Amino acid sequence: MHARFLLPLLAATALTLPALAQDEVSAWRLFIADHATGDVTALDLETGDSVGQFTLAGPASLYSSDDVVVAVQGASNQVAAITSGITVDDHGDHGDIEVTEPALVDAIIEGEKPAHFVQHGGKAALFFDGSGRINLFSTHDWAHDGKLDLKELDSGTAHHGVAIPWGDYTLTSVANAEDEKKPRIGLNVLDADGKVVGDTHACPDLHGEATSGNLVIVGCSDGVLVVSGSGEPNVEKLDYAGLPEGKSTTFLGGVGMQYFLGNYGADKVVVIDPEADAPYTLVELPTRRVHFAVDPVRPKLAYVFTEDGKLNRLDVVSGEIVQSLAVTEPYSMDGEWSLPRPRIAVAGDVVAVTDPNAGEVHLIDIASFTETESLAVDGTPFNIVAIGGSGSVH
Repeated sequence: MHARFLLPLLAATALTLPALAQDEVSAWRLFIADHATGDVTALDLETGDSVGQFTLAGPASLYSSDDVVVAVQGASNQVAAITSGITVDDHGDHGDIEVTEPALVDAIIEGEKPAHFVQHGGKAALFFDGSGRINLFSTHDWAHDGKLDLKELDSGTAHHGVAIPWGDYTLTSVANAEDEKKPRIGLNVLDADGKVVGDTHACPDLHGEATSGNLVIVGCSDGVLVVSGSGEPNVEKLDYAGLPEGKSTTFLGGVGMQYFLGNYGADKVVVIDPEADAPYTLVELPTRRVHFAVDPVRPKLAYVFTEDGKLNRLDVVSGEIVQSLAVTEPYSMDGEWSLPRPRIAVAGDVVAVTDPNAGEVHLIDIASFTETESLAVDGTPFNIVAIGGSGSVH
């Protein structure tokens, strides 16, 4: 893999410093959604104490958007926002940090079966599976200024889809409206008025997207679509050349280094560098994959949790698992996909692993790759995001 190093991104997760000056502080919070209820717990990473408990309409998938947690409650037909209370203001040569109490935002977004939330280029997009509608908005304006200014577009028909902001354009999945099962067949580019630009880009069984550097990729059954350029997006297909039969349906984008990490079958992941001569590096896992995350501070590292209860450290440049640590009891991937299984998040120098069956969150020190603490969480802790960083206090 020939990944290129990028300029540091301005996300708070990239602002952690290895050594802190006297007037600097580091603050991280974990936001954990319960599998069965609408409860979201906010934990202070340093003390392990709860700093907030928020009750939503139903179980939520959590996304981080700078200093905001977006809680998508698909079964309850609404989306909520929680301000993390940790804001890092970048000034180029340093960052200023402000720490306040987290809070649930009053305004909510409603619609039929909200699913994927995607942020790109300072804009956010929500896709509603039940209607095929798209909402475009600013997460910052919603959470901090109370301005929920929604722009609505139409993908064409209800389906399990996705929308990706791209400047004045929007990329959206396309489904076959004539088929009862509404299979996804490709990707459309919409202009600012919601009109289709050019032809549909073929992408059978479209699922999954991610951003890294100046590229976006979207998963198909026969390869990935690579989106690039400025202004009107350029979309090209990258076939699964050299890979065994299979496909990727979930992707994460590298931070600090341009690459993508995707699933590939039940017991493999694939590192993708679309601009390399050999763009795919397939990584065999010791057993089936449960969840994975990239490290926003250490660009070469990613983490894969497997059903044997182990956290595996992956070197994305070499494509090798370099360390494994037993963290929980085994969680079999047999059974329903929606069963509660561990999820992981990177918080500065720590990987946090939810353990739904034990009602705990395990904290793994990245430097020593050992467990340092286990935090009890009421209920069935499931989805998790980490928000924080370091900065000067004035």
